[in-house]
Amino acid sequence: MAAIVFATIAMKTTAIDDYVLDTLMRELVGRDKSPSAFAVYLYLWRRARAGGAWSAKVSHKGIADDTGLSKSAVQAAIRHLNRRKLIRSTRATPTATPEHHVLRPWARR
Repeated sequence: MAAIVFATIAMKTTAIDDYVLDTLMRELVGRDKSPSAFAVYLYLWRRARAGGAWSAKVSHKGIADDTGLSKSAVQAAIRHLNRRKLIRSTRATPTATPEHHVLRPWARR
């Protein structure tokens, strides 16, 4: 008779400001008609929090692979988030992997 083995995997949690779910989701998904921008913002939020510096160095292809979005959808979402001043993306050189700084304009400094 075969033994059944159960593995327990500890789930990590990420805290998200209420504003993100209460207001930002409605604005990005509803008003701006850009649900991909909301998905990318949440992805960058998690990656930035994990790094502790509120920034994440990740390529568009990396974001696309991790979120299931197309690379062009990620590029459009990044442009939209930069325009809305929800992130600030920088590159050391034109071909370098961008570093995305997650901004929280509603948070007190």
